[in-house]
Parts: sequence; C-alpha cells; structure tokens
Amino acid sequence: MIIDNLLNKDNLNKEELVYLLGCEGEEKTKLFTKAAEVKAKYIGRKVYFRGLIEMSNICRKNCLYCGIRSGNTNVHRYNLTDDEVIEAAKFAWENRYGSIAIQTGEVSTKEFVDRIENLLDKINKATNHELGITLSLGEQTEETYRRWFNKGAIRYLLRIEASNRELYAKLHPNDKHHDFDERLECLKALRRVGYQVGTGVMIGLPFQTLEHLADDLLWMQEIDVDMVGMGPYVEHPDTPLYQYRDKLLPLTERFNLALKMTALLRILMKDINIAAPTALQAIDPLGREKAIKVGANIVMPNITPGAYRNDYKLYENKPCTDDAADDCKNCLEARIQLTGDEIGYGEHGNSRHFYRRRNDTTI
Repeated sequence: MIIDNLLNKDNLNKEELVYLLGCEGEEKTKLFTKAAEVKAKYIGRKVYFRGLIEMSNICRKNCLYCGIRSGNTNVHRYNLTDDEVIEAAKFAWENRYGSIAIQTGEVSTKEFVDRIENLLDKINKATNHELGITLSLGEQTEETYRRWFNKGAIRYLLRIEASNRELYAKLHPNDKHHDFDERLECLKALRRVGYQVGTGVMIGLPFQTLEHLADDLLWMQEIDVDMVGMGPYVEHPDTPLYQYRDKLLPLTERFNLALKMTALLRILMKDINIAAPTALQAIDPLGREKAIKVGANIVMPNITPGAYRNDYKLYENKPCTDDAADDCKNCLEARIQLTGDEIGYGEHGNSRHFYRRRNDTTI
C-alpha cells in the first residue's frame, strides 16, 4: 500500500504530506499507529503538565480570529495581581506539576516588561526555583526576551498561526502591529537568547488548504522548533472571520485534521514536545486523550483563578471554564490514565530535541 511506503520513509515531502493529511479509514489508523510508535521510541510514554496561568486578556493586537482582540468591545478585560499569579504558581508547585505556562494578550510597554521580570523573581522565590517556566507573551524585543530568560524563564511559545505569508495576511489587519516578518524575527531572537522555542498553527482556518498545512509542517521542521502548540480553529462570534463560518470544514473534520497534523509532526520531528490543546476538547470530550495517543506529550491544566477563566475566551465553547484547579487536576489524571501513559510529576519535561540540538550546534 502507498501508506506503508510513506510511513517507512525517513523524510516526507509536501506532496506526500498532503496525501497523508487526506487519508482516512485504514490508512489513517496506520498513520496514528506509526506516530504512537515513534513517540514511545523517542520520548517514551510520559505526559508532562504545564499549569496554565492566563494572566491577562488585555491585548494591543486585533487579530481577526481571536476573541480577545483589541477591537472586541464585548470582552470584560482583566489583569491578575502578582499575588494571584504567585498563588497559582504555588498550587502547581505543591501539586508537583513540574512547570507552569504564563499567557497574556500581547503587551510590550515598559511597565509590562518590568512587571514580568519582577514577577519571575517572586515566583522562583515562592517555589524554591523548582518550577520550569514557559512564557507566551507575544512579540517583544530581544533585550526583553533576554531579561526574562535571565530571571529563569526557560521556554517561550510564539505561535505563527499560519506560516504562509498570504494566509497570514488574511488573518491579521494590515497595520504595523501585525507584521509577518516581525513574527519570524522574534522566533529567531528567542533562539539566539537560548530559550526552548515553541510555535504552532491553527488547523481548519478559512482560506486554508491541505497544501498550506503541509507547508506548515515542513516550515516547523525547517526552523527546527523545540515544541509546538497547535490545534483546530474554533470560531468566535465577535471576530471578523466569523462571517466565513458557513465555508469552514465541519468541526469534526477540523478535529481529525488536527490529530493528523499531530501525528505527522511527531513522525517528522521525533523528539520535540507537542501539546494536546484544550481546543480539541471543545470539539470532542476525549479530544486531548486522542491527541496524546497519536503523539502529544504535553497537557496544560488551567490553574487561572476561576473568576477570570471565562474572560480569556479565544474561541467559543472553551471547556473547563467552571472547574476549580483541583477539579482540573483530578480530571486530567483520570483522562491520561485512560491513554495508558503516565504523568511525569515533579519533572520539567523539557524538550529532548532542544538538548540534542544544543549538542549538535553552538548557540
């Protein structure tokens, strides 16, 4: 069969990836089985927690797909206090999550940069410098990235959303705040500073083709990324892209495409970290478990104080907005147990790819 030949190749080209993205039935099963084998061989069957702190939904950007874009006047804006962030971090530490991820809308003021720097100091002091810290705070200067890195942040996630320049332009306003080349330069700056660098794309966007998605996979391989967070596009009614909802793939097809993207990325980049995003669970109650079975190894339980969770709504039907942090932990433990994997409690779960790459090249 064609599928057997493709899955035994060391590398896959664009045409082959397009074919695999379109596979169904027995071929899809073989793809998922191969991805599970690659995961078990190269990184083992362990899942790592990143306690997610959605620190603020204030954003200077106006991305056309995002529910917290600056132009959405229906959003209740919030900003956690330092004490609230530290309490959440302590919860993660006390429950042996190993790592946290701090996420905000994109802000680049001096006050914001200074605050994050000071906050990193406070978190490390409160948790005995034992937590791995991931930041997802958007585009900043290289100096800012370095300041935060020097205060103990070890990973940085900056999603590209679409690696195709023309498609990217359709997802963002044409202004100085939404520059494709600036996004790319920030990813290069993060690499220069020394972070484990993460990016990701949305799957099932308006105007997107299987060729675009194949290019996304090859682009992530080309830039040699250390970790990836990608998931299905779920539309939000308070966004300009919502007008194209009738032209979108059905949610179930977007979900299946996201699983195929996860599986193919695991096959292409065998030892990177891949997150099982919450957006999958917005479509399928077992979404994250299914992603873990086909290659994902990172899960991000939400530890944001409950009063704020519903305000950090990038898309509709976001799950777990009413769960307390303890509920989320217990739920995920049970879910991961169902997959046959184990949770790496107390471990940072750093990207093996990062360390292998660092040994191979001088940074």
